[in-house]
Amino acid sequence: MTGFEELAKQTALYPQESPAAVRKQKGSLMIGLPKEVSLQENRIALTPEAVAILVRNGHEVLVEKGAGEGAKFSDRDYSEAGAQVVPSTKEVYNANLILKVEPLVDREFDYIKNGSTLISAVNLPNHGRDYFERLNARKITALGYEYIEDRVGGLPVIRAMSEIAGSTVMLIAGEYLSSANNGRGVILGGITGVPPTKVVILGAGTVAEYAARTALGLGAEIKIFDKHIYKLQRLKYAIGQHIYTSIIETDTLSEAIQRADVVIGAMRAEDGISPVVVTEEMISHMKLDAVIIDVSIDQGGNFETSRMTTHKNPVYKVHDVLHYCVPNIASRVAHTASLALSNIFLPFLLQTGTIGGIEEMMFANRWFMKGVYSHNGLLTNAYIAKKYNMRYKDLTLLLAARI
Repeated sequence: MTGFEELAKQTALYPQESPAAVRKQKGSLMIGLPKEVSLQENRIALTPEAVAILVRNGHEVLVEKGAGEGAKFSDRDYSEAGAQVVPSTKEVYNANLILKVEPLVDREFDYIKNGSTLISAVNLPNHGRDYFERLNARKITALGYEYIEDRVGGLPVIRAMSEIAGSTVMLIAGEYLSSANNGRGVILGGITGVPPTKVVILGAGTVAEYAARTALGLGAEIKIFDKHIYKLQRLKYAIGQHIYTSIIETDTLSEAIQRADVVIGAMRAEDGISPVVVTEEMISHMKLDAVIIDVSIDQGGNFETSRMTTHKNPVYKVHDVLHYCVPNIASRVAHTASLALSNIFLPFLLQTGTIGGIEEMMFANRWFMKGVYSHNGLLTNAYIAKKYNMRYKDLTLLLAARI
């Protein structure tokens, strides 16, 4: 080593790494990604790739240590993407915008700041009036991502998670029909000389479409029921082949369920709570060790005997019929589901920054406002307000005045 090199080391003259310059903008967001603590949730709302794009656009992202591990994204991945990985839950809640998958639980209320913005699921049937009163008391602007619409009136998060759930439920059914899980010991589908498995699907939406595709691919015999003819017609067109469909009518449905090996409940709520279309009496006449999967359990469920379960204890039996009622089925494939969520959240977070913040986003986009249910201490969802007899303020009045 030369004398100059030694001197350079001692006097810190060697070139040092310098953080890259980040473009700041008027509507820069400070986004917090906490580690999920409820229902064995493994998903995370933004991937490292999405974080890198947000950081390049002048936004700051805080990620709680270990938040992405369940979806197989490491802290190093987030750090290299430009996020600040913080060691504690308290620190991540210093962000002004909290983006998470599951609703806040009691201990998380201790961390969230007054006046913050929260984007998460609502899971309405699982919360009482006190949950919304706590949000309003903190003047939290809260958005339920399952209610956020796109420009054509669709529900992008529900659509994405329903595609995943529909593709996954038949695999779950196959697991619990097998002898390895003390099931009926039948294959999901059929083989030469053996009658196919009988699958009944309640609802004709996205979950039903993807469950039907999977079941048909395996060779199962399917029957699909819904309250609306137009949904059944649309489903048949989407699948592209002849399938049995029927309007929900008690006798026809009862007979189909009695003969079924698998029944999928996938009827979404039209007014906040999903309809119960299968009674306990109907379930009592089902085959021994038949399988029920209630995909709508997060909105109350389609079966009278449904009660919410978790990934740790996913099943229980009623009348010797196996019930699987886990609300976050997509968490079983957390990496895929996180990619799907990130693809939805990234564009509107970028747009929010461009417009100037969440407030401006709310007033600039009526479709985005559909997801807002708490704002500045006022409840903004008419259904929730009616259900809990709470104060309701229609934000469209504010929007009209703003325009």
